[in-house]
Amino acid sequence: MKIRQPIITVAGHVDHGKTTILDSIRKTAIAEAEAGGITQKISFTLFPADKIMWRCPLIEKHNIKLEIPGFLFIDTPGHAAFTNLRKRGGSLADLAILVIDINEGIKPQTAEVIEILKLKKTPFVIALNKIDNISGWRKQSEDLNENIEMQASNIKQDFQEKLYTIQGSLHSHGFNAVIFSEVKDFSTKLALVPCSGKTGEGIPELLMILCGLSQKFLRGRLAFGKQAKGVILEIKKEKAINYIEAILYDGTLSADDEIAIASFEKPIISKIRILEEVLPLSDKFKHSFSCHAATGIRMQLREQKDVLSGMPFQTFKEKEEIQDLAKEVKEGIKLDKEGIIVKADSLGSLEALLLLLKQENIKIRKAGIGNITKSDVISAQTNLDNPLNAIILGFNVQEDEEAKQIFSNIKILKDDVIYKLIENLQDFRQEKEKEIKREKLLKLATICKLKILSQHVFHNANPAIFGVAVEGGTLKQNISLIDKNREEVGKIKAVQSEGKSVEKAKKGEEVAISIPGITFDRQLKGTELLFSNISEAQYRAFKDNKDLLSQEEISVLQEIAQIKRKEKPTWGV
Repeated sequence: MKIRQPIITVAGHVDHGKTTILDSIRKTAIAEAEAGGITQKISFTLFPADKIMWRCPLIEKHNIKLEIPGFLFIDTPGHAAFTNLRKRGGSLADLAILVIDINEGIKPQTAEVIEILKLKKTPFVIALNKIDNISGWRKQSEDLNENIEMQASNIKQDFQEKLYTIQGSLHSHGFNAVIFSEVKDFSTKLALVPCSGKTGEGIPELLMILCGLSQKFLRGRLAFGKQAKGVILEIKKEKAINYIEAILYDGTLSADDEIAIASFEKPIISKIRILEEVLPLSDKFKHSFSCHAATGIRMQLREQKDVLSGMPFQTFKEKEEIQDLAKEVKEGIKLDKEGIIVKADSLGSLEALLLLLKQENIKIRKAGIGNITKSDVISAQTNLDNPLNAIILGFNVQEDEEAKQIFSNIKILKDDVIYKLIENLQDFRQEKEKEIKREKLLKLATICKLKILSQHVFHNANPAIFGVAVEGGTLKQNISLIDKNREEVGKIKAVQSEGKSVEKAKKGEEVAISIPGITFDRQLKGTELLFSNISEAQYRAFKDNKDLLSQEEISVLQEIAQIKRKEKPTWGV
């Protein structure tokens, strides 16, 4: 059976050494004179079998027959390539290298990648990078196991402690992880490869494990299909010409083919104008009449409008195949009748975000790719009756100009890291939920403490109009007041501030209030404080929801309870 190159992506937390690992693989596999352009940001690296053999002498040493034609590494920085790229049946990547700094362990972004790897069922190996940063560590052998054993006992102990810590963290994620040399069954154990992208330690061992995993577990997945299939990686501009960089992951693509690109709306049909293939271990391309998977390609299409990163494409013979491709975009994107609105920069990242949101039981009513638009804001406004859903979530996108110009009380949350975006959403919804409960609670009754400003009596009787300072809680119209002796004073008819009617006043504000049916000199002269009159049932409701109240409101409520009951309340501040 003819098999293609496995596609490998490198993922992990920022600054844990993803690029250094790739540079170590690439630089040492080519002549020094050719190394100059390799470390720059490129989309992919074609790594042929003969270079694997040269870089990994362990393959020949252990008499391993190399059957794969090489590797195709996805070089996009961070784990964007992993979350943004997909094909039917899961991730575009056949294998992943998860890079973890052995000195720092699992970070939030690492944990996020692990969850996506689990969701997409992508096999992976862990590169425990930066062993050279362990204090006192020295490279003393080209063989990794020998090198570990040759370290001083205190350094080896430090190494083992760091290793055990990471093993424990991975166990909490559901993985039985052991150092690669102890793995007998790769289907039940996760391999840890200590390494250094800087010194090259562990790189041959890492390559050997990738070869072994590819040949033992991925043969069916690597079978070469008849139909050309790929995924758009990036849109790049070169000398005023827009090129599409893509990964061909199956079949053979010819320069005279017509392809269908699956967009979120309807497929884009286009002839290929120019077809180029990436050169091995290079960022340069060559014109090609046909390209065989898996490889990196560059295309110029006759129809390039609305083509975005993450879009899958394929050749076709029948219209039914185009319809199947359109259905593929919708796979895994199941929406609810109600919920929030989600936008992302690509189809793959949208799918990854939706999967993680579903895990958190967050409902999604509308989802799409591209920037947040006026239409999204208007659509979100229909959710205002449920403020928990009046939210737009944007992953790696911004609002367009029309959306920015709309004055709206819709909450827009944006980030370029998925876990932060979800955390921010959960924090906002929790606060909003408290706010909604609090509003409902305070509609039942009002907590209020007023100090009478006896020097400001504007009308003595029927209604009595006088000044007050709000010392706690909120003053509102139509609330009933009592004094410190539990005597009912009356109901506030109106509240005025600087001659204008207001609905309420907060702590620190001074306003005038009017109370019908009383005479100030007779009933309030000498009275210093007034409180809102709260019933026993209302008091119990406040007590049961005291986490929704401020310390100031709790303090006022305690005073009211003491006045009403003539005893100190039993619940604490």
